[in-house]
Amino acid sequence: MQYDFLDKLGIKEVNHGASIGGKNGWIETTGKELISRSPINNEPIAKVIQASPDDYAKIVEKAQKAFKKWRMKPAPKRGEIVRQIGNRLRKFKEPLGKLVTLEMGKIVAEGEGEVQEMIDIADFAVGQSRMLYGYTMHSERPRHRMFDQYHPYGIVGIITAFNFPVAVWAWNALIAAMCGDVNLWKPSSKAPLCGIAVQNILEPIVDEYNLEGIFNLVIGRGATIGEELIHDKKIPLISATGSIEMGKHVGKAVGQRLGRTILELGGNNAVIITEDADLEMAIRTVLFGAVGTAGQRCTTTRRVIVQKSIKDEFVKRLIKTYKQVKIGDPLEKNTLMGPLIDELAIDNMMDAIAEVEKAGGKLLYGGNKVKIDGLEDGFYVEPTIMEARNDYDIVQSETFAPILYVIEYEEIDEAIQIHNHVPQGLSSSIFTNNVKYEHLFLSHEGSDCGIANVNIGTSGAEIGGAFGGEKETGGGRESGSDAWKAYMRRQTNTINWGDELPLAQGIEFDVD
Repeated sequence: MQYDFLDKLGIKEVNHGASIGGKNGWIETTGKELISRSPINNEPIAKVIQASPDDYAKIVEKAQKAFKKWRMKPAPKRGEIVRQIGNRLRKFKEPLGKLVTLEMGKIVAEGEGEVQEMIDIADFAVGQSRMLYGYTMHSERPRHRMFDQYHPYGIVGIITAFNFPVAVWAWNALIAAMCGDVNLWKPSSKAPLCGIAVQNILEPIVDEYNLEGIFNLVIGRGATIGEELIHDKKIPLISATGSIEMGKHVGKAVGQRLGRTILELGGNNAVIITEDADLEMAIRTVLFGAVGTAGQRCTTTRRVIVQKSIKDEFVKRLIKTYKQVKIGDPLEKNTLMGPLIDELAIDNMMDAIAEVEKAGGKLLYGGNKVKIDGLEDGFYVEPTIMEARNDYDIVQSETFAPILYVIEYEEIDEAIQIHNHVPQGLSSSIFTNNVKYEHLFLSHEGSDCGIANVNIGTSGAEIGGAFGGEKETGGGRESGSDAWKAYMRRQTNTINWGDELPLAQGIEFDVD
């Protein structure tokens, strides 16, 4: 399987799986061979020699040394480096976007859109590099000055999932680098070539500014390299994206050594459709939210909670729209839904459909595997709509596939109760033209998610806002707003510039 964009990205037939950055930064890895296969047709793309624990140790040692120099570079100068990274990504947006499509299966528009997120977060980080603000407080003691400030942590471990194989790295790495941290990236074993491509794109910048050890890559199995990373006391912060099960394991391991985590875990996102909603806009949004990336987003719309009086009309029109979805090769321009990542994902989807039907639910549309001419070994399915109850066990969990559960309600309070009655709390949305419903949904009584939207969908978050969720979604925040603070340690400072030593709270301690 050969494409010209692989050559542009420096992807070889056999690649090393560890780098400290730069042309000469690749380590001759000594771990087992990993074959990256495309879900488009299950054909091999390239091989990666994974890192061993010894390789990992070498990377960490280099990163520790690099941090001591990097933290001393003024933040605006670090921002300038990130600006140049953004410009490099602009030059490689098309080939890197196509590699994302080839390796994980999202359509080209989404693949290139993911690279655009990387560019956007680079721009954001450049501006933020001049705004690492602290606070000045008034002391109760005369001639004392109090303030707080932020310092970089050190090495930030970044664990990314297959579904956003490059953007999530950028959310973390570019903000962390701007803050003065160095990073150690462990990409998903299902999308290792994307990590290698990013390292190759950064190569000229790393070499020009002697940045070896700032942007580090280690590809390896979770049971080996992943465990090394999360248990390593030399890594003060771990940012991990993945399943809830994985997040609980990471949180426990890092918590036992009193490290810090940013956990971005599963979602069970819902859209509430009220009786006065603009159905045309709602249907288009639900379609993209449920079908985009073949349902393999943490922000995928998995439940649509529809007012009883409009449910039948909504479902009828939604099914009509679903029938227009072209399933096939995601590298082709007109395709709207590509494959799932692998056979296991298909099995999980089919098991979920069977479980809903067993519980009393009803299949309304889809539910089948799909064979594409010329791509018979690819992992394609029909986007699926099912009528269900919110209290079904399978509806309470996240199935990483394009299954949409339709749930009806009568009163708005019931809709919000249904919406919140799941363990996850990532993204949420309501479609309504009723200003009271809007404000209720965004109030303390409304959505319990980290992201709550009105008249837009659950997916497609902008980088300017902090991204993350509550409950079993992990509580982490990445990307915009003040998420940068998670990558720095906070320090409170007091300076006594007077000639006396008064104590706080009026305490007197006389040693005469």
